[in-house]
Amino acid sequence: MIREFRDGLNFIGKQTPARLTNMAKVLSSFRISKATGKANHRGMPISISIEPTTSCNLRCPECPSGLRSFTRPTGMMKKELFESIVDQLPELSYMIFYFQGEPYLHTGLLDMVRYASQKKIYTATSTNAHFLNDDAAKRTIQSGLDRLIISIDGTEQETYQSYRVGGNLEKVVEGTKNILRWKKVLKSKTPHVIFQFLVVKPNEHQIDEVKALARQLGVDEVKLKTAQIYDYENGSYLIPTIDKYSRYKKNSSGTYSIKSGLLDECWKMWHSCVVTWDGKVVPCCFDKDAHYVLGDLTKNSFREIWNGEKYNQFRNSLLTSRSEVEMCRNCTEGARVFA
Repeated sequence: MIREFRDGLNFIGKQTPARLTNMAKVLSSFRISKATGKANHRGMPISISIEPTTSCNLRCPECPSGLRSFTRPTGMMKKELFESIVDQLPELSYMIFYFQGEPYLHTGLLDMVRYASQKKIYTATSTNAHFLNDDAAKRTIQSGLDRLIISIDGTEQETYQSYRVGGNLEKVVEGTKNILRWKKVLKSKTPHVIFQFLVVKPNEHQIDEVKALARQLGVDEVKLKTAQIYDYENGSYLIPTIDKYSRYKKNSSGTYSIKSGLLDECWKMWHSCVVTWDGKVVPCCFDKDAHYVLGDLTKNSFREIWNGEKYNQFRNSLLTSRSEVEMCRNCTEGARVFA
């Protein structure tokens, strides 16, 4: 808890009067929109996720990168595009260097992190940790990265690779050790290191073990994450038997349904968005194949897109009937959980 508190203080310490004002504008416009049922937006995004690359070394079964199933173009974000995005958003508080793909496969990832860090933006990324060798670990600390999420979905190789297909648990542990060692050598308080454990049926028996491993290594925090299953209606070998870690419930008919009720609202549409490697702005991380492109940053400015008619029409559609948007039907954002 102390380490999490320090991480929170680090985030707060990066906020400027302009960023705090922007947060207030975004929150108030969201509340007005909910009350009136009509999209009203003031301010700019509080946080964004950028996609360094769509490339990945693993083949995780519920991931388009892992399945190599994208219908959109794949590639690496260019430095010029990234710096343009940052320069257009002085009000930005939080930047996540992850959408699809493995961020560390982009050779310029840590240069991008450093650029954002120099602007006093809170920075985070998520990795499978296979590329955290000694040099990469050292440069990660030096980049100023504030938060590092390491995916570790098992405490034994057999369990780990049941989801992280093609992965090597020893590399994950070794990469974690490299980060923590260089953090200590360089006397750095950042990044805040998180073990993220995606709870699925093959690994649910190892929840206590991953917590013990985190304590042993000196990891700052463990986060347990529920899994999104694409074809959940007919069941899946990945759906946990521990109900609290499952997004889905089994019906009397033997089929499955999401165990929450959708609200006709979505906070994410007011405070954040995702930018693909080639500059497309999409609503959120659920739009993995970029079906809902709301603008192109190679053609228009961020402000033009964010405050544009197309974006506001999309926000309005969520206030009217969120269940009509395909990607929202399997999303728990703002949902009422009944189980």
